[in-house]
Formats: sequence, structure tokens, C-alpha cells
Amino acid sequence: MPEIFTQITVLAYLVAFGLLVGGLKAERAKLISACMLIWGLALISHAILLFSTLFEENGLNLSFYNAISDVTWLVSITLFFTALTRPVHSLGLIILPASALAVMLTMIFPGLSSHISQGPPGLKLHILFSLLAYALLTLAAVQALILAYQDRKLRHHNPVGLIQKLPPLQHMESLLFQFIGMGFSLLSIALILGILFLDDVFAQRIPHKAILSIISWVVFAVLLWGRWRLGWRGRKAIRWTLWGFALLVLAFFGSKLVYELILYPT
Repeated sequence: MPEIFTQITVLAYLVAFGLLVGGLKAERAKLISACMLIWGLALISHAILLFSTLFEENGLNLSFYNAISDVTWLVSITLFFTALTRPVHSLGLIILPASALAVMLTMIFPGLSSHISQGPPGLKLHILFSLLAYALLTLAAVQALILAYQDRKLRHHNPVGLIQKLPPLQHMESLLFQFIGMGFSLLSIALILGILFLDDVFAQRIPHKAILSIISWVVFAVLLWGRWRLGWRGRKAIRWTLWGFALLVLAFFGSKLVYELILYPT
């Protein structure tokens, strides 16, 4: 059954991506609506696939590729519901193919496993808030990349192609900081829960995870302070966003990559 849902999910994400490209280029609302419908089907199929591979008798199977698939689903569904009310469809140009790729990786490398015991409710909440924070800050990073591309094109007086279909630069920046603000709040809760419910947050498999997560939190805290007190925007905001996100990726996926695929491959 997982193989069937893997194929359905990948196909649906790619079809939704194709419809989104066509809809944005031609400014056809019907294509965007069709994209959202297929996107919704992809999310349902992806959720079924995750349920069949994530929950096992030994606990949660958060292996490297499973974790990527899980996070991309959270990113995708967050963007999906945001796009119902906000002009953020353009982020799907990166998120949709990335989601398809993440699902394909779980099919190519099905044998990997890394179980986390169910543990107390506080630990479950730590995992939940961590994943939600990753999802929102991933959207912020994608928004920053699109914003950087948009800014570069406008500076060179070359607003052609899809750039013309994007919302104004100021609106894009506002959305960026909304994603960062929500993601930062969730990351703060996740770190607090980790300190409270993990026996020794710095004695986990690789302590770099905790250290890098805290540094990432500091980067986003400084960025939000700079926006509030100094009016940071444009390239400075983009750079700080991408640095903070890069540290967060290294904290979670970097440590899992080193531990599961390099030091102790199965």
C-alpha cells in the first residue's frame, strides 16, 4: 500500500506544480483552482503515506528521509491553507517539487529507521512544536529566496516573467516577517519544552543539535528586534533569514545525516 500512495503523492504534487506554473504565467484563476484541488489530494495521500511509515510499534520512525518527508508535508499543508486567504501561491513553485522529491526519497531508501519512543506528553509536544517551527521557518526561507530574486530583478529593471505576477515587494516583506514571527514563537516553545522534558538536552546523540538550534533562535531574535527597532528590510532581512534557517537545518537534518548515514549507517 505505501508504494501506491507514494506514486499517487508524487504524481499529484507534480501535476499541481504544472498547473501552478501555468496559472501564474497566464493569470488564469481556473488553473490555480485546479492546482489547489490536486494539491489537496496530494496532501491527503501524503498524510496516509506518513501514517503508514511514521508510526511503528517501537515508536515514531523519524529516520533521516522520513523526517524530511514529514517536514515537507507540514510545510506544504501550512502553505496550502495560507494560500487560501493570502497571495503566497508563488512559494509553491519551490515547495511542491520539493515535497515530491522528499516522498521519492522515502521510496528509494525505505530500509532506514530511527525510532523515538513515545515518551511523556511533554516530549511529544516538543517534537510537534519543533516540526511546526521548521515548517513555518522553511516557508520564511523560501519567501526570502523569492524576495531576493524579486529584489534583484527590480534593481536591474528586469521585471519579466513570473516576477510580474508576484505581489509588491513591501507586501512580500510583510509576509516574510509574519512567517518568521510565527515560526520563532513555535521554536521558542519547542526549546523550552526540550529543556523541561529532555533529561539532558546537551547529552543527546549529537549536542550540536541543541547548540545550533539555540544559535538559530538567537539569529531570528536579533532579526525580529532589528525589524522592530531599526526597521531592517531588504537584503539585510533576507541574509539574516537564510542564515537562521541554515543553522536550523544543520541542527536537525545535519545531525541526523551525520549520525544515521555517516557514523552509524544501517
